[in-house]
Formats: sequence, C-alpha cells, structure tokens
Amino acid sequence: MRLLVLGGTEFVGRAVVEGALGRGWEVTVFHRGRHGAPDGVKALHGDRTAEGGLAALEGDGEWDAVVDTWSGAPGAVRGTARLLRDRVGRYVYVSSCSVYAWAPPAGYTEDAPVVAASPDAGEGGEGGYAEDKRGGELAVLDAFGPERSVLARAGLIIGRYENVGRLPWWLNRLARGGPVLAPGPRDLPLQYIDVRDLANWLLHAAEGDFGGPYNLISPSGHATMGTLLEACAAVTGGGADLRWTDPDLILTHGIEPWTQLPVWVPPGSDLHDALHSADVSRALATGLRCRPVEETVADAWAWLRSLGGVAPLRPDRAGKGVDPEVEARVLAARDGVPGTTP
Repeated sequence: MRLLVLGGTEFVGRAVVEGALGRGWEVTVFHRGRHGAPDGVKALHGDRTAEGGLAALEGDGEWDAVVDTWSGAPGAVRGTARLLRDRVGRYVYVSSCSVYAWAPPAGYTEDAPVVAASPDAGEGGEGGYAEDKRGGELAVLDAFGPERSVLARAGLIIGRYENVGRLPWWLNRLARGGPVLAPGPRDLPLQYIDVRDLANWLLHAAEGDFGGPYNLISPSGHATMGTLLEACAAVTGGGADLRWTDPDLILTHGIEPWTQLPVWVPPGSDLHDALHSADVSRALATGLRCRPVEETVADAWAWLRSLGGVAPLRPDRAGKGVDPEVEARVLAARDGVPGTTP
C-alpha cells in the first residue's frame, strides 16, 4: 500500500504512520514541519491554510489511500481533497462524534442528525469544532463520493502521544499518591478508543472497500471509571487512595466534568449520553477491536515516563485537571470534616 498521511507527526497521525510502517507500507507524510516526521517516511512540507500551501502535493504522485487528521476549518480539507481526487483511491477522514446535533440520545447511531455546516468555511469563520468536522466530511464527500470516502467519527481518544492531556493528567495525579478524588459511581460506563486501535481501524479502512460514516469508539462499558483509575493506580505505583465520591457533591463544589476531572461526566446527563453511549455496532462489524484498558494505560504511562512525565499539549485546547486545593476541599466535605460545606 502507498499511503499519504496529512499530518502524521502528532497523536493520531503518528500512530497511523507507525502502524502503516509496521505493515511494510510505503508512507508519505505532508505536514507543516513543526514536529519531526517519524523515521522511514517520505516527508513533504506545506501549510494547507496558506496561499500555495499545497504545492508539495501537486504533480504526479499517486497513493492508494490518504488519511487526514485535520481538525481546523473545512476549507483546508476541501482544497486537499479536490487536489487529490484523481490520484488517490480512498480518502479516510478522521472526524468526530461531535458532528451530531446536540444532544444525541443514548445509543445514537451514524444516522442521528448532524449539525449544519459548509465545506467551504475558512479560518476565522463562525463555526466551532463540530461545524468544522462536519464541513470536513462534506468536503471529502464532494470530492470522493460516498463509495471512496470513509468518515471515522472518533470519540474520546487516549493513549501514547496524547496531546490533549486527559489520561496524562490522571496518570500523574495517581503517581503522586495520597487521597484522590475519584468521581463516582465506580461502575460508570465509559467509551474511548486507544489511539493504536483507532489507527489500526483507519488502516483497515484505507485498504478496504467500504465507505460512509462510522462511530469509532469502544462499546459503552468497555471500561468504567473504576477500571480506568484502578489501572492508573496500579501502573504508577504511587500508593494512591481512590476516594469514590458522589457526583452531586462534586458538582456542588463547581468542578467541571470532562475538563477538571478528565473523562468523567455525571451519569444520567446529556453529556454522558453524548460522550459515553454511542452505538458502535457498525464499526465492530467491519473489524474494530479494542484492547483492555490496562494495556492502554500501561502503554501511555511508559510513553509519559520517557518524556519525564510532561506530555506535549496542543495550544488550542484548554488545560485539564482539578486544582489540588479544590480536590482537598471536596474530599474533606466527603469525609464530613467541619467547615467544608460548599
């Protein structure tokens, strides 16, 4: 296989490149040069948002498939897809479950309503992340048609190379040990995908003969808050004491789900339905496989330790984690310490 990866130097793109090289594929990466490309690839440089930024992709190069991880304005996807439509067999676009109109019900499938968006939107437009991703989907469909377009609607992605900070924050917090605010309930079902499992499926799609949208995330309950945090505690060996805490107590102290306590959202909420209860039967039927949470956590911890515990963070994403003083105050209220009510 001759694979073109648009990106390929961070998180999902890097995992895709490593997976393709492991299969013996010929890999070309097109990126801005801000990060080093993995060894063993042909590197092309360009900025998709700049005038003439696609020059390195012009010419007679041909590929069996392209994987596009772009998460900005869809105009960049449109330009690239139009340029490549006669020289690439299949376009695999890493989209997001965020494209569904809010709030998708529990168990939503790929047929759920999506947000209104335009494939022509440029940088600085009025659309947000959801509109950008849906616009990117439309741009791919316009150039490649439904038969040659794969729209991988990913959910929460964790694992090595994570540059958003969710799993790295939990790993570092549990490595510090001591009493830890563990947001309950312990058996709260989660949905996420290990970046390597996502990459494997994307590569499978690149060489396959199927198209259309797919919810790319583990089945709901593949892990729980309990199994996730217990795996983090075990691998870090920090002597963490998980203090499972009622969601209402956490919320009354003003803690924001998903950001200040990464991954966690309270049960029974629109957020939980949207983030942790998608129907993934379509992806499973095409070969999606999800490894155990313990393996994901151990691999992420090994990578994080190789960096001295500090993960690279995207500048366009908000910081993650709860302030230690706030955590201590909630734990004190949980344990009935006088004077700690909100």
